[in-house]
Amino acid sequence: MWNQFFLQEEYTGSDYQYIGKLQSDQDHGDGSVKYVLSGEGAGTIFVIDENNGDLHATRRLDREEKAFYVLKATVVNKWTGQKLEPETEFIIKLHDINDNEPKFSKEVYTASVPERSDIGTSVTQVTATDADDTMYGNSAKLVYSISQGHPYFSVEPNTGVIRTALGPGDMDREQREHYQVVIEAKDMGGQRGGLTGSTVVKITLTDVNDNPPHFTQSIYQFRVPESSTSGSVVGRIQATDKDIGQNAEMDFTIISGDGMEMFDISTDKETQEGLVTVRKPLDYEKKPSYTIEIQVQNTQEYVRFVSSGPKDVATVRLAVDDVDEPPVFKKASYLYEVKEDVAVGTVVGSVSAMDPDRARSVVNYSIDRRTDRGHLFNVYPMNGSVFLLKRLDRETTAWHNISVVATELNNPRQSSSVSVYIRLLDINDNAPMFASVYETFVCEKTKAGQRIQTVSAVDADEPSSGHKFAFSLAPEETHHRNFSVRDNGDNTAGILTGRATYSRLHKSVYLVPVVITDDDYPMQSSTGTLTVRVCTCDHEGNMELCKPEALSSSPGLSTGALIAILLCAIILLCKYDWICKQMYILQTTRGHCLCLD
Repeated sequence: MWNQFFLQEEYTGSDYQYIGKLQSDQDHGDGSVKYVLSGEGAGTIFVIDENNGDLHATRRLDREEKAFYVLKATVVNKWTGQKLEPETEFIIKLHDINDNEPKFSKEVYTASVPERSDIGTSVTQVTATDADDTMYGNSAKLVYSISQGHPYFSVEPNTGVIRTALGPGDMDREQREHYQVVIEAKDMGGQRGGLTGSTVVKITLTDVNDNPPHFTQSIYQFRVPESSTSGSVVGRIQATDKDIGQNAEMDFTIISGDGMEMFDISTDKETQEGLVTVRKPLDYEKKPSYTIEIQVQNTQEYVRFVSSGPKDVATVRLAVDDVDEPPVFKKASYLYEVKEDVAVGTVVGSVSAMDPDRARSVVNYSIDRRTDRGHLFNVYPMNGSVFLLKRLDRETTAWHNISVVATELNNPRQSSSVSVYIRLLDINDNAPMFASVYETFVCEKTKAGQRIQTVSAVDADEPSSGHKFAFSLAPEETHHRNFSVRDNGDNTAGILTGRATYSRLHKSVYLVPVVITDDDYPMQSSTGTLTVRVCTCDHEGNMELCKPEALSSSPGLSTGALIAILLCAIILLCKYDWICKQMYILQTTRGHCLCLD
């Protein structure tokens, strides 16, 4: 096919490189035809002999820069310039030679693979490319090989996949963690004469939990004061683990010993140390030492490498140090009940404390006066009996909360206190009384037995069976028959009219005495007074008019007394002595001045 020519790249000869010959049917060999070339590189890269159509390349060409050129050729009459044929397009293709070495996508690769992986575990894949023509010959056919990294790793020749070459026993991170592998890629299918490129692969073995933790000692010894509170740190236990990160996190436990109930062990998340702490209060006098067996293991275990053997165990010996402790009360608090009418000096109850130390120092008792500001109680210093200093009243204060202090006689700085709760029991020492001040009215025209008021009572005492009050009219009032009292049986009573008519002119205010009695022992009673005003009412019983003094909150002065006071004021203002001489002044029992003619 004349319209396609081939030219080898990278020509090194000194002459122009011959490509081929163009021949036209119009060329009869008489020298009248001229060959003309146009297109890519015409006249510079490519030239044509205008007389015979020979085509040459003027310089060295690189296929990797440009793989082919498109040109056009025609023939014209040498003398007239007339085209003898239309232009015809043709292509010059460059034949590839192996002039490019393989190149990897990275100069340095980084990869990782878990330690103790099986043989053939994939680590990573490297990739190289060759700029030569993959469609022509073997110039771009690559083969991978490993030049550094034996015997730990291998590479697949055709894919560049790197795999482990040794078994789990030989790939141990704790022995060696980092590897540097050199991979080569060779073209020409790996044959002799091929070009080679290389890259570095840095491989790290990642950790798996293949090592159990171990104690740094088989026996640990600590001392702890008996006064240590719950949660106090006694000591730190160290253990080591060759693994790292989460695979080295540890869990400590107590598995046996006489101190299992008294101590705890936990893990310090920052240092991975075991923290031995106090769990319950210690008492040197009861037990001066303890021994516990502890165990350590990883919090996360890799099932593949879990050892069937026992976990690492160590012994911890704990010696309790004696300290001078304050007295200890037999109870956390005391509760006593006493009647409110007990006599001064009566013992309410007793408290007891003792020195827990071996010395058993003598204990003195006292009242914390901050809890007994009124000095109502005291305590016998030697035996702890709490007694009464003043009389008590339940209705004033039903509960008393005081603190009793126990102090060592030989060391007053050692003291402790306990709460004593004293509940006063009620006795019937208060009489019932009206629940409020009762005032009411009665119409001048009413009917006998009409209820004009309901009254109730209150009592400061609190009998266990509840209040029960009885109401009655005072004996001195029963013969008047103005009003009566009806006990309702529910701690209330009704005040009833004793007749059908009342006269406010005759008497405008009645004071009705009501006796209220409780049913407790000893029985208590009081008399309450109900104020009743006489008023004019409408036919429905609604109050219309009462005397002025009946409208006040108390009976007050009578009408006659008010008139007398008014006359006295007039006489005092008199200007003439002869008027005053005809009058005299009488002082009444109420202290009002009566001026009489």
